[in-house]
Amino acid sequence: MITVRNVAKEFTLHNQGGAVLPVMAGASLQVGPGECVGLIGASGAGKSTLMRMIWGNYRVDGGSIMVGETEVAGAEPRAVIALRRSTLGYVSQFLRVVPRVPTLEVVAEPLLSLGVPKDEALSRAGAMLARLNIPERLWSLSPTTFSGGEQQRVNIARGFIHTWPAMLLDEPTASLDAGNRAVVLDLIREAKARGAAILGIFHDEDARAQVCDRVVDVTGFGVAQ
Repeated sequence: MITVRNVAKEFTLHNQGGAVLPVMAGASLQVGPGECVGLIGASGAGKSTLMRMIWGNYRVDGGSIMVGETEVAGAEPRAVIALRRSTLGYVSQFLRVVPRVPTLEVVAEPLLSLGVPKDEALSRAGAMLARLNIPERLWSLSPTTFSGGEQQRVNIARGFIHTWPAMLLDEPTASLDAGNRAVVLDLIREAKARGAAILGIFHDEDARAQVCDRVVDVTGFGVAQ
């Protein structure tokens, strides 16, 4: 479902006279349906860079990234948007939403964009927020006013509200207490059981051991400086 072949990435350092810094070469991995693969490696090794290329936020400077039937490397913006709408979900570390939009609508938005009736979308969003222990009194407020742990749970609710065939998870259990961490791990297991291909960054070794079928060390994809 997710296939990365010989991917390369470089950054142009505009504050250093336009110097080009190669950071990745020959990155290759596969994630099949119903599988969760964890990315490991020291800070700065390229875990987040690889995830952002798969998500389509970073340009791919060489190689191929296939998600389902979509070639992400060099894809037109509309193709990337369509991929994110129906096929590829993403739970990031940080909540980025339009200010003043109620939390219930923030979580329901992926369903609404797929044409799910509003009443059904809001009902499913409420059920997911309740499962993640976000009190109903907060649903009408913007999540930008929430604590870090609450914002992360809103991110997770939004990320798991639709049954995406492929998912990217960037530290999904960060900032969570033990109870909410357990809920998130259950959501990941359920996604695997329905056949989702999941690629994640898990610094929490116990969480990684519970849900990941195998790990890939991205250190081997780096370019020696």
